[in-house]
Parts: sequence; structure tokens; C-alpha cells
Amino acid sequence: MAFLVFKNSSDRFRVLPNVVSCNILLKALCKGNEVEVAVRVLDEMPGMGLVPNVVSYTTVLGGYVWRGDMDGAMRVFREVLDRGWNPDVTSYTVLVDGFCRLGKLVDAIRVMDIMEENGVEPNEVTYGVMIQAYCKEKKSGEAVNLLEDMLEKDCDPGSVLCCMVVDLLCEEGNVERACEVWSKVSRKNSTLNGAVVVSRKNSTLNGAVVVSTLIHWLCKKGNVLEARNLFDEFGKGSVASLLTYNTLIAGLCEGGELCEAARLWDEMVEKGVAPNEFTYNMLIKGFCKVGNAKEGIRILEEMLENGCSPNKSTYLMLIDGLLLSGGMKREINKLVSSAMSTGVDADLWNHFVKPVVGNVDGCAAELDRILLENAV
Repeated sequence: MAFLVFKNSSDRFRVLPNVVSCNILLKALCKGNEVEVAVRVLDEMPGMGLVPNVVSYTTVLGGYVWRGDMDGAMRVFREVLDRGWNPDVTSYTVLVDGFCRLGKLVDAIRVMDIMEENGVEPNEVTYGVMIQAYCKEKKSGEAVNLLEDMLEKDCDPGSVLCCMVVDLLCEEGNVERACEVWSKVSRKNSTLNGAVVVSRKNSTLNGAVVVSTLIHWLCKKGNVLEARNLFDEFGKGSVASLLTYNTLIAGLCEGGELCEAARLWDEMVEKGVAPNEFTYNMLIKGFCKVGNAKEGIRILEEMLENGCSPNKSTYLMLIDGLLLSGGMKREINKLVSSAMSTGVDADLWNHFVKPVVGNVDGCAAELDRILLENAV
């Protein structure tokens, strides 16, 4: 219907279509999965004295890509090339994305080769589409090669792509290679601006996110010292983010390095980085794990003093710690007091808190009353 109105607009309504109105029609047709009709509009535009532009062609290509018809997309692509059209990077990227969506990465790379042969350089979006596809297929070598190619051409990879590649390498057990890749990226983006590493204006590379990912994997592999060294190196030019502190504290606690975790805690507080629920929980978990529930309770008190609310996980970890240490009446009373002030759900209370404190002198009589009055 829209196409008929468009065809008769000049004769019936004395309205002359232009390229902009044609492009709007093309977009509507492609969105409605009427790509063949859109191709007819494209073919009829020259007869109306209109020259299709890059938006016109790219819209039609996108229509084919959207419905997964890459044969149709390439057919139209070759036809318009024969007409002397010079596609831009967006047009090529649409095709690359289409092939990647179907898992046809060889065809996607072939399109990239064609665009470079025609003097069109891929941009951040083109590289991003390919790298994400390689990561999805667990092809870390190809992903790293493209990431390095991006850096050579001064394209900004951004935090998401860097983390994707780094994470894949680490999942494969190649943490050292992941660190090398980050080192190349950070050298290329050598000027520190707060927590964001930038090589030029408007860079989207957030170093804290990538470093936190690496620290997580280094700690998971047991390389806590290397993780601390990476943390210190990154922190030379800026104050580390809460995410980075939390990641390293979690790794240190998991590795039993509680003294080092406590020192890092003191450092973050001194630098004005406020701990959050996760930070407190990691320390509580670490101390309870080694049987020091008393220190876990002390951290809970500090948590409450600083206005940070404990959650179900906080209580579960403390209960496990109290069970491990045999239960201490004073600490149990503090746990009950905390539950009274913050509230816990009935499931936690009946299945975890009650078995621990129910048989302790002076606590049993209060349990059901506390649940009734304070549970949330």
C-alpha cells in the first residue's frame, strides 16, 4: 500500500518524492520484511530522477541481513557495485555482521578483505562484530590477531572487547597470554586519566574493568602475588576502583591471605574508596573459613556502623563460621542482635539460625519473638 501511494504521489498528489522520502520508504519496507519490494523501489529511483545514496543501498542490504538471507544480500551488493556504487564502512559492516550471525566467519573475513581491497578501512564496529563472533566460537587466536590489528590501525577496542578476549584466553587457561594482550593494549593507550586509560579523546577503554578481570583469573589460578603486582602497577597513575579492590580482596581471602586482604582493606579506606556489601562479605567469608568467626562478627558490627546492610549470604557465612568454631555465646548474641535490627527471612531463621543458637542459654526464649517482630 505504501509503495502504491509512493508510485502515484507525483500524478495524484503533485508531491515529488526525494531521496530522503525514498529512504524512509525503503526502511519501512525492509522492517516489514518486504525486501523484494524495497529492491523494486531502488530500481525505480533513477527513473524518477533520483540517485540512490549509501543509505539507500545499506538499508536494503540490512533488510536481507535481518532475515538471514545472505545470498540475497550479496546478490544486491554485487549488482549495485556493477552500477558504480562505492559502499562505505557501514555497508560492509552490515554484511560482516550478517555472516557472523550465521556463524559464517570465513565469508565475513572475505568481506573484510574486499573492503580493504577497495580502500575502505574497517572501524571499531567492524572489528567488534568479528571479534565477538570469534569469541563466541572460542577462537581466541583469531580474536587476538584482530584485536592487535585494531591497535595497529589506532582503533579503540573499548573495555567490552578487551574483557571478552582476555576472559576467553583465561578460560582456556592461558592467563599469561591474556596479560600480554592487556600489556599491549595498555602500552598503546598509555595516558592515564583517572581510572580510564585513553589514547585519544573519547576513548571507551576502562582499564579498571580489564585489570579486574585479569586479577580475578590470576587469583583463581593461584597467582595471588602476580595479581597484587598487576594491581600495584595499575594503581600507580590513579586510585583503583571499588571493582578492582573487591576483586583482589576476594582473591586474597579465597587464597587464605587474610592479613594481606586486611591491609588492602585499610588502603582502600585511606584512599576514600568506600567498601560495599560485597567487600564486607568477602572478609567475613575469609575469616569464618579459617575458624575465626569472632573476627567475622566484628566485621559485621563495622558493616552495620557504616550503614551497609548485611544480606542472607552474610548470615549464612557467619552461621557456618560459628558452627566451625563450636559456637560462642557472646558472638551468637551479637548475631541475634544484628538479626533483630536488620531482619532476616523466615527460611534463613528456621533452617540456619535456629539450629545454631536455639540451644544456647539465654537465646532460645527469644527466637520466635524475634522472628515475629523483626523478620522481613
